[in-house]
Amino acid sequence: MAEIQLRSVVKRYGKVEAVRSIDLDIADKQFVVLVGPSGCGKTTTLRMIAGLEEVSEGEIIIDGEVINDVAPKDRDIAMVFQSYALYPHMTAYENMAFGLRLRGLSRADVQARIQRAAGMLHIAELLDRRPGQLSGGQRQRVAMGRAIVRNPQVFLFDEPLSNLDAKLRVRMRTEIKRVHQQIPTTTIYVTHDQGEAMTLADMIVVMNQGRIDQAGSPDELYHSPKNRFVAGFMGSPAMNFVDCRLEETPSGLTVSLVGGISFRVPEDRQARYRPWAGRPMVFGIRPEHIGEPRGEDPLSADFTTTLDVIEPMGMETVVFFTIGETELCGRLVDPTIRPASGDRVRLRFTLSHMHLIDPATDEVV
Repeated sequence: MAEIQLRSVVKRYGKVEAVRSIDLDIADKQFVVLVGPSGCGKTTTLRMIAGLEEVSEGEIIIDGEVINDVAPKDRDIAMVFQSYALYPHMTAYENMAFGLRLRGLSRADVQARIQRAAGMLHIAELLDRRPGQLSGGQRQRVAMGRAIVRNPQVFLFDEPLSNLDAKLRVRMRTEIKRVHQQIPTTTIYVTHDQGEAMTLADMIVVMNQGRIDQAGSPDELYHSPKNRFVAGFMGSPAMNFVDCRLEETPSGLTVSLVGGISFRVPEDRQARYRPWAGRPMVFGIRPEHIGEPRGEDPLSADFTTTLDVIEPMGMETVVFFTIGETELCGRLVDPTIRPASGDRVRLRFTLSHMHLIDPATDEVV
């Protein structure tokens, strides 16, 4: 078992608080991804768990034991770094065996562990090569293998794929997920790439300015964000935000966007939004929920706009247009529709996926 708990953890560098009193519970065998922009505190949090940074305040607990003062080598944690950190004069086999030999394992045990990890990572034929003879993806697999052979309580990954090209990143992402399925060990993974977070995580922790804005499943964060930052960070292209006003009319609550488009709030959200009637709000909707009209849909609002920029993607077309002074992004999924910049087109908001945000607090209501 390896349950991890962070209790009011703070990290200060002089007067600067890099991590601001965060609390987090990570279950045994859970794959948790810390995600957020550069400087949000995710790598610092990971390094505190590893013991590479001291905790300024609070407690880090593994299986009920406070480990703040436990040396990194005694925490039974294996870490995979962005930079691979392989010994250049050693072969891949020797890099993977080095830590095991220091721990006094027998030659047979070392060999068995390495062969098993190499088979999982498809690097068995590379074990006699030095890092300089390997590609970036191969070096990263060796670094992962070095961590796997230790059979630790916890795996820590610090942006391990950021040095790879886009195609190899997708491939390695699949390998990491496969390894976790085969060796279900508690894993904490740091990235700034929300796509990696969505595809890998059991739980995503979104960090912003040293704090945790929201933690939950990928579906929860994507479809039910708590605030504007989480809503805008999760998803690519990002969620659209348009200033609006929520108004009570004889037919019910109406959203009036800055730019002249108005529509009635869906019936199942009338009571939820009514306390904010008469107030300026922010309307949020993801690009995949702006598209070409298809049949009748009572939970939608159609409008006409002029397309500014077109991005053909093969299976879909990404379109950009302006409402008022705000640029929005939508997705057309019908391959027979091939619009051009400057075309006037009919588009549709799917209101069952709309969000309203209170601009005073940035909270999703």
